[in-house]
Amino acid sequence: MENIVLTEADCTRINIMGISTEQIYSQLKLFKKGIAYINLARPCIINDGIKRLANDEIKDLVHFYNENIGENSLVKFVPASGAATRMFKALISFNSKYDRIEKKKIIKAAHKQDKSAAQLIKFMDSIKQFAFFDDLKSKMAEDQFSIDELIEKGEFKEILVYLLTQKGLNYANIPKGLLKFHKYSTMSRTAIEEHLVEAAGYAREENGFCNIHFTVSSEHREKIESFLQSVSSYYEKNLSVKYNISFSVQETATNTIAVDIKNRPFRLKNGAILFRPGGHGALIKNLDKIKADIIYIKNIDNVIPDRLKRETFKWKKVLCGSLIKIRKKNFSYLKILNSTKPDASLLNEISEFAKTELNIYIKGYENLESFEKQKLLMEKLNRPMRVCGMVQNIKEPGGGPFWVKAADGELSIQIVETAQIDTDSDVQQFIFAKSTHFNPVDMVCSTTDWKGNRFNLNNFVNPETAFISNKSKNGHSLKALEIPGLWNGAMWDWITIFVEVPRITFNPVKKIIDLLREEHLEKGKTI
Repeated sequence: MENIVLTEADCTRINIMGISTEQIYSQLKLFKKGIAYINLARPCIINDGIKRLANDEIKDLVHFYNENIGENSLVKFVPASGAATRMFKALISFNSKYDRIEKKKIIKAAHKQDKSAAQLIKFMDSIKQFAFFDDLKSKMAEDQFSIDELIEKGEFKEILVYLLTQKGLNYANIPKGLLKFHKYSTMSRTAIEEHLVEAAGYAREENGFCNIHFTVSSEHREKIESFLQSVSSYYEKNLSVKYNISFSVQETATNTIAVDIKNRPFRLKNGAILFRPGGHGALIKNLDKIKADIIYIKNIDNVIPDRLKRETFKWKKVLCGSLIKIRKKNFSYLKILNSTKPDASLLNEISEFAKTELNIYIKGYENLESFEKQKLLMEKLNRPMRVCGMVQNIKEPGGGPFWVKAADGELSIQIVETAQIDTDSDVQQFIFAKSTHFNPVDMVCSTTDWKGNRFNLNNFVNPETAFISNKSKNGHSLKALEIPGLWNGAMWDWITIFVEVPRITFNPVKKIIDLLREEHLEKGKTI
């Protein structure tokens, strides 16, 4: 990078952020070189990378979970830093463009295939079904507005103003976790509250404690903490648990440098280099600080009302039971590999276990000497472990499970995002299109080794799986570097097991109208 020189002021600022100049030069090299695409070998399917469990196996794993979970410390890890802005994108667009928003005009736009208009009509036609409707109605009534009359007249402007802005509920700017998702007969719950209830169903330790960790943005942390302090005692009393809730924010040390179209540091008007958040993959550093034997990971918006929770609880126990069971066997083999000189028969047994149970293929293994086999098996088996639920492909945006071929030809199973695929390759596009399953971000993790020591999770990240996106700042084009995704490149060298889970366990809310899906509508009693 001889053509790029960081100034003394640059270096001072970089060091304050907790970033080394070596990291910055490495990032600049990535921009210049470009990011290599993932080489897909084939999609993971049932019996080839994905396990489909029989009813007897499911029952046995739930029983195994119940018998063994007490030996483990537990934490539920919930990425919750996102604001609700994207959920309301279509509504925000209309609110900012027009002084008057009338139903008849929106219907005409919808008939012309305007998807935003169609979404707004669906939202307004069903607005009374949303869990936040009563709050919105009360807020508008304070200023002498009748939401019922405005709906009847087909006048939507004031409704959107009170829903989206600080004049009312300010839903376009608050954390997604604080939106009311579900309506019950006697109350309504936010997404965060649903996670509290879920944790009591499968992440409760023997002492009655539920440990939950939320990753939040710095600007929303105080609001989220205050809210949880106001509601946690209610759920503790009604669910007979004690919550231990912790928080973390994405470190500035995970920010990445932005560059212009010529791959030079993008500088603001004052001469300072522009840095941007490195993406959700940066949360591997947050996860690395979690101290627990078992860590559940689930996104903030993937929750369902109480009438459907028992199925979710069951499958969380299935995934966790699978993890504990296979980890016990893995640890027993690691102890043998560490303490004795296994004979050829035992080495073959362990390598077969690695292949069939852990999806670990070691290229050229048969040609190695016994001591080389032992050393390599020790290295491959002594890693963080995750069991990931996979749902049948329903064309939701996001990644899926694939067999991936490394540069040296070695195969591994990975979660791969669309952005990691070479769209110019017909072969890669064909393989991607043949995918049968989807990643719902529903996983159970073990981050300690067979001696009980915590792994340094940063050692298992594949930096080559970062990707570059095109952005803009103040009207100028720039390139941004996204850190390898939390469940993609950040967990690249983990032991990974995929298990098919039912569709009912995956109910994300990406757009506000997703809350109108049958799975999210609830009028019954709470648990």
